[in-house]
This record gives sequence, C-alpha cells and structure tokens, in this order.
Amino acid sequence: MFSALADRIRGLASLFWREVAKFGAVGGVAFVIDSAIFIWLFTGPMHGSEVWAKAVATIVASIFSWVANRFWTFRHRKQANVVREAVLFAVMNFVGLLIASGCVWFAKYVLELNDKPSLFIAGSVVGLVLGTIFRFFAYRFWVFNEELDQEPEFSHDHDLIELHHQHRGQAPAADQGSTPGGPSRP
Repeated sequence: MFSALADRIRGLASLFWREVAKFGAVGGVAFVIDSAIFIWLFTGPMHGSEVWAKAVATIVASIFSWVANRFWTFRHRKQANVVREAVLFAVMNFVGLLIASGCVWFAKYVLELNDKPSLFIAGSVVGLVLGTIFRFFAYRFWVFNEELDQEPEFSHDHDLIELHHQHRGQAPAADQGSTPGGPSRP
C-alpha cells in the first residue's frame, strides 16, 4: 500500500516537474518574442504608447505559447474541443496581459517612472513573472485538462481510497452500505 502510494506520488511529482520544465522552456522563448516586440514597438512605431505596445507584444507571444504548450508541454492534456481550449487560453492570456500591462501602467502612472528601462522591467520582468505564475496554473487546471482523468498518473482520489481498502482487505465504502456511524471496521 505505502509502496504503491509512494510510487504514485513520485510519478505525479515527476510529471509535474516535467510540465514545469517544458512550460519554462516555452515561456523562455515567449519571453524573448514578447520582449523583442515590446522594445521594438515602444522605441519605434508605438513610442509614447508603452501600455499598448506591451499588449501587442503579449498577444504575439501568446499565440506562440498556445501552439507550443498545446503540442508539447500539455500535449497529454489537450482538449478534443480545440475551439473551447483556444477560447479558455485566450481568456487566461487576457488576464495575463492585464497583469503585465497593469504593471507597466502602475510604473508609468502611479510610480511616475517614464524611462524605458523602468517600463521594460515593469512589463517584461515583474509583469511577465506574475503573469507566468498565473498562466501555468490556469493552463494546467483549466485550459489543458481534458485528458487529465484519463492519464494513469491522474486518477481520482477515490482510486487511492480503493487501493487502501484493498490493502486492508475491505470492500470500498460504497459497497459496504451506509450507516450513520460509517463503515464498520474488522
């Protein structure tokens, strides 16, 4: 029982850290895309419109991120309904965009930091870190979750309870009949 539970926990932890590593690699490339476009836009065509420049950069990086996360990071979790997945992804990225753009807005209008390095740090460091933390958990639990219950590493908690009962020689609680005091112990 404890060996099976320990193996299951190790498997879940291993899968989680593989997802974190892949998500980090995708995020690193998305960071380069986002940062390069943001710098190009707010030093050139969108000079003076740093918040909008950050929004455009985030949208472009998000498109790359969706494709890479769907077909690599969370390929074992991707939803059969691509439209639903894309809409959820867009919504979660919109929240991420608000976080990153909000950091630029806060730096520019509240802290009155108008120099380019400060605005870059606000949007592409602070905003990206906060947005990335939000996105990882949003993607993992809401966007790319269709196959989750079908993966052997991610069975419902009742499987652990059933394994525990089997180890102790008991039938699962649902098969024992319900009594006000709960299942009887041998």
